[in-house]
Amino acid sequence: MHLLAVGLNHTTAPVSLREKVAFPLDSLGQAVAAARSWFGETEGAPSEAAILSTCNRTELYAAGALSGVDEAIDKTAHFLADYHRLPYAELRPFLYALPQDNAVRHAFRVASGLDSMVLGEPQILGQMKDAVRHAEAVGGLGTYLHQMFQRTFAVAKEVRTTTDIGAHSVSMAAAAVRLSQRIFDTLTGQHVLFIGAGEMIELCATHFAAQNPKSLTVANRTLARGETLAHRFSGTAICLADLPSQLAKFDIVISCTASSLPIIGLGLVERAVKERRRKPIFMVDLAVPRDIEEEVGRLDDVFLYTVDDLGAVVQTGMENRQAAVSQAETIIETRVQSFMHWIDNRAVVPVIQELHETGEHLRTAELERARKMLARGDDVDAVLEALSKGLTAKFLHGSQQALHHAQGDERARLATLLPQLFRTRR
Repeated sequence: MHLLAVGLNHTTAPVSLREKVAFPLDSLGQAVAAARSWFGETEGAPSEAAILSTCNRTELYAAGALSGVDEAIDKTAHFLADYHRLPYAELRPFLYALPQDNAVRHAFRVASGLDSMVLGEPQILGQMKDAVRHAEAVGGLGTYLHQMFQRTFAVAKEVRTTTDIGAHSVSMAAAAVRLSQRIFDTLTGQHVLFIGAGEMIELCATHFAAQNPKSLTVANRTLARGETLAHRFSGTAICLADLPSQLAKFDIVISCTASSLPIIGLGLVERAVKERRRKPIFMVDLAVPRDIEEEVGRLDDVFLYTVDDLGAVVQTGMENRQAAVSQAETIIETRVQSFMHWIDNRAVVPVIQELHETGEHLRTAELERARKMLARGDDVDAVLEALSKGLTAKFLHGSQQALHHAQGDERARLATLLPQLFRTRR
């Protein structure tokens, strides 16, 4: 059984590529089924698969009779290219592949927040649980991935409860506030718009509300959900459809939706800038795929930042987290070795089962022979003697034959091993 993790993330690929291979949450199950079907068309197909897709990464986890690392990367690149209708050559250079214990270690580190743009951020654990739930719903998980992910969640919990890995982290939301303060000396006079109503927007709203802006507004496709979030911060809500007529009112715009296409185009922002008479707009696009067209960032008086742009800001204070990182890595390494030991034990299960079946077959045959002897009136002691000798002879036959036919080093190894196998405690 082979384990493998193949993908790209914020350290290997820019957001412009990551958004092209992102899978919406509601299509993860379909994507997992497609991946298993795709790999199943070639020799060495993975029997288990799960896909993790976030703003920072898209990764395929697989378990099965997998091929080599390079071939696995090629297959994954072709799958992603075919699924998203992209050129293979555009994806291949950005993909990494991690086999066996490296795949397990990677999963543990990702869930624990050690591989995130924001070190120690907690959202990734929930995203991984969502990915596993969708994979399980379409039959993507078997014995190995199920066990790996259950241990992944346990490790993440252990890291977060026994280390300070998240205590000094600077979240994307806090980084957005910091960047906005470079444009506006104070946020107390600014009008802030949040587009979307998910977990990241809620986190951003919490941070910005603490700065006491002049107004706070939530724009969402579902007005009721937007109102629920806005009321928590004494704000107001508007429908996303009203954005064209409302955008010019806002000084700060934070967007993070699950839209597969941009919802704020160049023309819309150009009109807003003109209406604002060149008063600057600070915009943060936390979505992948992006909510705001890239060309918007070229406009004068518009300061547009993406997920990747916030990366440098969230790295501040790294020295305060090194002790926690070292402690977390130690925990993870111990748990990786434990899981690989479980994998090794699983590998001998078929052998043990075959030995049990063979032994049971021999036992049954000798028992039947003994019953026939008893039925014809043979002496009980003689029957028991024959039974014990018959069982012993049959159990030793295979080992004796192997030793007899072996030569050289193989015979020497068997001569050392076989007495250990048949040694019993006294």
